[in-house]
Amino acid sequence: MRSPKDFFRPLALGAPQPVREIPFRPSRALHFFDPGNPKMAAKVPDLVTQVDVLVGNLEDAIPADRKEVAREGLVEIGKNTDFGDAQLWTRMNSLDSPWALDDLLTLVPAIGHKLDVVIVPKVEGAQDIHYVDRLLAQLEAKAGLERPILVHAILETATGVANVEEIAGASPRMQGISLGPADLAASRRMKTTRVGGGHPGYLVRTDPVGEDITAGRQTFQQDLWHYTVARMVDACAANGILPYYGPFGDIRDTVGCEDQFRNAFLLGCVGAWSLHPAQIKIAKKVFSPSPEDVAWARRVIREMGDGTGTVMIDGKMQDDATVKQCRVVAELADQLAARDPELAEAYAVSEDLLAGASISTEKD
Repeated sequence: MRSPKDFFRPLALGAPQPVREIPFRPSRALHFFDPGNPKMAAKVPDLVTQVDVLVGNLEDAIPADRKEVAREGLVEIGKNTDFGDAQLWTRMNSLDSPWALDDLLTLVPAIGHKLDVVIVPKVEGAQDIHYVDRLLAQLEAKAGLERPILVHAILETATGVANVEEIAGASPRMQGISLGPADLAASRRMKTTRVGGGHPGYLVRTDPVGEDITAGRQTFQQDLWHYTVARMVDACAANGILPYYGPFGDIRDTVGCEDQFRNAFLLGCVGAWSLHPAQIKIAKKVFSPSPEDVAWARRVIREMGDGTGTVMIDGKMQDDATVKQCRVVAELADQLAARDPELAEAYAVSEDLLAGASISTEKD
């Protein structure tokens, strides 16, 4: 346990100063791709205009005999691509694998100046983050980098979930945490073979309505991941970092994917993984507040003034707690509007319409 006064000191001589606050940049869709696949690599210049974050995947989806190809492919993409406002992340191999060390030894010197975040799989405790933290500091110092590379953890084991609070606060580098449902299900011995999403067997049933206990009883499918996502969100919020939903494996089920992403959004997640271009549009839609919600939030903020006391707006009481909720929505909208002209226009139009309706109501 480091002393608080030492927490923000560089872990290597010559390494960049750790960040004191994680910058919030739009990261609605973390789009994964295989950098060693020429067809996928060729799509990168187009994808940087569509997604908030591109993740060069080096881990599970990459066969063992193609690990080095993927790593070198990511180096070439990092060197030769102008990412503009998009971020470049990578998911390194797990720390118990024979490839993890070479991932960092190769990527940081070659493209560390382009690399925003390193995703560390199967994190089980603060010790995993401490190892990556120190190694990154040494490599940054050697490479002469001027800003630190941030770290993102995936919750993929029962031990990781049990230690999620200490993981979230393990380092100033911690950018966020994602749910990894498939490996987590295996770790917990859950009886599902799905990658994210619900399960028809995980349900509640309404009470009997008569003598026949089978008649007239409705069932409702439940969310297998609610507990874990909620706990992850709390750990992230308490430590000033960002929570994400992970993958939704059924690419064809765009309806179920949207529902799962929206549940995560409402609970506090800021984005989700995208495994296919079809899911990019879903994530961008779900993790962007609706124009109506943005207009309402801005109206509450205006009418609350300094944020103290209470006001009644359209028969609804607003106080300091609700204005804080509204600021979350409004600030996110401002950040997204700066990146997305279509959202900027939609948010402005919706606010104008609501303002007009308010004026009309007041006159009436």
